[in-house]
Amino acid sequence: MKTKERRAFTLLELLVVLIILGLLAALVGPRIVGKVGKAKSEIAKSQIALLESALDQYRLDMGRYPTTEEGLKALVEPPANEEEKDKWQGPYLKKRKVPNDPWGRPYHYRSPGEHGDYDLWTYGADNQPGGEGENADITSWD
Repeated sequence: MKTKERRAFTLLELLVVLIILGLLAALVGPRIVGKVGKAKSEIAKSQIALLESALDQYRLDMGRYPTTEEGLKALVEPPANEEEKDKWQGPYLKKRKVPNDPWGRPYHYRSPGEHGDYDLWTYGADNQPGGEGENADITSWD
């Protein structure tokens, strides 16, 4: 009578595989995380450029940039003032919504700005002024 031979992984084989996977994760993980941070910074730069274009179009129609109080929502919502409502040709953003920065926070906007007609910026991943890498400020005036 033949006995069925059962094949399975031994504990040692499983440990070797887990060690190899751990080493791969330790080598590849930091590189991937670094690329994600850089990608978010590039997205923020692109979004600021998009918002700058929308602000310029708003200025062409309205004769001025939105005030700090009106903020970026002026790009998607018509003004309350009837006289200005006739000039407004918006919404100036395709999705009819002002995007948040890649870290999920609203962009900062000030008009008149300290660096030009307006200032538009995000503080990066750490939401603090200054910083390097993913934490660096991304601004419309640089």
